[in-house]
Amino acid sequence: MKLIVNGQAHEVAAETLAALLSELDFQGSWLATARNGDVVPAKERDRCRLTDGDRVEILSPMKGG
Repeated sequence: MKLIVNGQAHEVAAETLAALLSELDFQGSWLATARNGDVVPAKERDRCRLTDGDRVEILSPMKGG
């Protein structure tokens, strides 16, 4: 399916947000996620079904100062 992830087009096999994170090699409980502008808490990612054309944002803290 085709998704927009952090503003870039991706062709993925994942059907849930949790599977997408794994497929794109995002790891950690500190990630923040949103689907089509709605925040998706970590505990709901495995139940968050993706559909073709969804816009997903994945945010992670940055190191540095």
